[in-house]
Amino acid sequence: MGDFHHDIGREFPEYRDRIHSLKTSNAHFARLFDEYHELDKQVARVEQEIEPTSDDHAEALKKRRLKLKDELFAMLRAE
Repeated sequence: MGDFHHDIGREFPEYRDRIHSLKTSNAHFARLFDEYHELDKQVARVEQEIEPTSDDHAEALKKRRLKLKDELFAMLRAE
């Protein structure tokens, strides 16, 4: 069985300290971070066939997760 989770800390290990800092000091980042991880859990359940869903819904979840990942990455890179 493959690795279905795309944890932000594993996706961007070079930003671990910054992730922690932003999670505690930036409410918007923390909210996006939490939303990303909830979506990641949903996508993993779909990919593992634990939670059945339509292909369109699965694709929508993945697109939303990617959009959040891009937003989080932009915030991590900002000084």
